Amino acid sequence: MAAEKQNEAKVSPMDENKENLPDGGLGLEILQIIKESQQQHGLRHGDYQRYRGYCSRRLRRLRKTLGFRMGNRHKFIGKKITVEIVSDSRYLLLVLMEAERAWSYAMQLKQEANTEPRKRFHLLARLRKAAKHSEKLEKLCESPRVDAKTKLEAQAYTAYLTGMVEFELQEWKRAMEAFNKCKTIYEKLASAFTEEMAVLYRQRVDEISPNIRYCAYNIGDQNAINDLMQMRLTGGGGGMMAEKLEALITQARTKQAATMSEVEWRGRTVPVKIDKARIFLLGLADNEAAIAQASNEETKEHLYETLLAECRDTIQAVREELKSEAKQRERSSDADSGKVSNLQFLHSYLTYIKLCTLVKRNESMAHTLQAKLKEPEADENKRGPRPQDLIRLYDIILQSLAELSTLQGLEDDHTFQKEVSLKTLVYKAYRCFFIAQSYVLVKKWSEALVLYERVLKYAKEVQSKAKSLNNSLKDLPDVQELIAEVNAEKYSLQAAAILDTDETAEAPSQQQVKDNTPLCNRLETFRLDPALVGKQPNLVQFPPDFQPIPCKPLFFDLALNHVAFPPLDDKVEQKGKGGLTGYIKGIFGFGS
Repeated sequence: MAAEKQNEAKVSPMDENKENLPDGGLGLEILQIIKESQQQHGLRHGDYQRYRGYCSRRLRRLRKTLGFRMGNRHKFIGKKITVEIVSDSRYLLLVLMEAERAWSYAMQLKQEANTEPRKRFHLLARLRKAAKHSEKLEKLCESPRVDAKTKLEAQAYTAYLTGMVEFELQEWKRAMEAFNKCKTIYEKLASAFTEEMAVLYRQRVDEISPNIRYCAYNIGDQNAINDLMQMRLTGGGGGMMAEKLEALITQARTKQAATMSEVEWRGRTVPVKIDKARIFLLGLADNEAAIAQASNEETKEHLYETLLAECRDTIQAVREELKSEAKQRERSSDADSGKVSNLQFLHSYLTYIKLCTLVKRNESMAHTLQAKLKEPEADENKRGPRPQDLIRLYDIILQSLAELSTLQGLEDDHTFQKEVSLKTLVYKAYRCFFIAQSYVLVKKWSEALVLYERVLKYAKEVQSKAKSLNNSLKDLPDVQELIAEVNAEKYSLQAAAILDTDETAEAPSQQQVKDNTPLCNRLETFRLDPALVGKQPNLVQFPPDFQPIPCKPLFFDLALNHVAFPPLDDKVEQKGKGGLTGYIKGIFGFGS
C-alpha cells in the first residue's frame, strides 16, 4: 500500500496535467481516465475499497495543487466549483473523482449488503450522491471553454449513473431511458474517433446492454429473456448483473414449475411434488442447450459447474424428503418394502443426471487436453499437458460410471446395465491408451506395446457388443478412430525402440551427456548442451568448494614440563627457635 502511494505521489503532478487543452477549449478524457484508474487501483480484482481510497488521495492532491482547499485543520470552509473559476481541466477532474469516490463506496456497500441488508439504504444514498456529482460535472461542461467531446462524455457519464440509481430503485422505465441515452452517446463517439478510443466506447456499450435487456424484460418485453440467455452464454453482464440474471432465470422457471407435475424416465412415470426439483428439471433442457452453444471452453466449464451445483442442491432437497418418508414407512405396518418408491426413483433419476453431467464435463476437458497435447510446446520452461492428466480425468469418468450401475431401481434394467458396461469399456480403452503414451515418454517400449494391445482388445469388444445396442455409441467417442491411432502408434513405437537400441550401442545417450559438470571444468571436451543458451546455464560452480590453505602456526612451550630447577633451600630464610624471649619480643614488636 505504501509503494502504491509512493507511485501515485511520483506521477501525480504530471498526471494531473495530462488532461491537456485541445484546440478551442478545455478537454477531459472522462471514460479513459476512470477506466485506467479502476484497472490500476483495485477493480481488476473487484476491490472497491482500495479504489475508493485512491480517489480520496487523488482528490487531496488535486485540491492542494489547485489551491482549492476546504478551509484548514481547525475549520471547514465549503467551496463550490462554478463555471467562472473553471480555467483548468483539473477542476473538472476534481468533480469526476468525487463522483467516482461515491460510486465506489456504493459498490463496496453492495458487496456487503448480501449479508447485511440494512446497508442497502446507505448504498442508495451513495449512488444518489455519485449521480449528483455527475450532474454537477455536466453543468460545468456546458461552459463554452469546454470542447464538444468532453460535453458528450459528461452527458453519457451522468446518464449511466442516473440509470444505476433507477436500476437499484427498480424504476425500470426510467432506468432504461437513461441507459439508452448513455448507449446512444457512446455509439456516436465510437463512430467519430480513432479505433483505440472506439474500443473503449464499445466496451462500455457492451456493459450497458444486459442492463437494458433486463429493464425491458421487467417492463413486459418477453422477447428480452432470450437475449439475456444469449448474453449469459457469451459471458456478458458480469458482476452485479450476473446475480440479477440468475435470479431472473430462476423466477421464470418458478412460474413454469406450477404446470409441471410428473416426469417420465426409463419407462416409469414419477410424480414431482418438490418445487426445487420441478425448477431444476424445467431448466435442464435450457442448460444443456446453453452448454452445447457455448462459444469457448471457459464459458462451457462455468455452465457445467452451475448445472452441477443446482443438481446437488436438488438432490439434497429430495434426500431430506426421503428421510421423512423413511420415518413414515417405519410407523406404517403395511409398507411395501420390496418396490422402490417414487421419491427414491426420482432421487435415482437426479443422481443419474449428475453423474452423466460429470462424465460429459470430464470428457470435454479431456478433448481440450488432447488438442493441447498434440500442439508443439511454445515455451520449453512452461509445463504443458501430459498423458497423466488425461489418465486422471478418465479415472473420474470410470468412477462415475461405476456409481451409475448401482443406482436403486435400475438393478433389474438389463438394457441400462449393458449400456453402462459398454461405456465403461470405451473409456477403459481411452484410459489404457494414455497410460501407454505415458510409458512411451519414459522409453518403456515393451510395456507400452502390451498396453496398446490391451486397447485394441477393449475396442474390438466394444464393437462386438455395440451391434446389439443400436444407439449406445451415439454420444461416445469414436472407437474406430482410436483403433486407427493405436495401429499408427504401434508402428512408431517399434521404430523408436529399434532406433533407441542402435543409439545405445553406438554412442552414449543424450541423458549421459547431460551431466552436472560446469563448463569451466570440461573446456577440453566438446558436447552439445542446449542448457548453455537457456535461462540457467551451468558455467561455473557457485558457490565454490572450500580449499585448504596454510595458516599461521601456533607455538606451545612443551619443554617447561621437562626442566629440573636447582634447589633453593639455602636461599629460603630459616625461622629460629626464640623460645619465651622471642615470644615476648614478638608481642611488643622488638623482633620485627
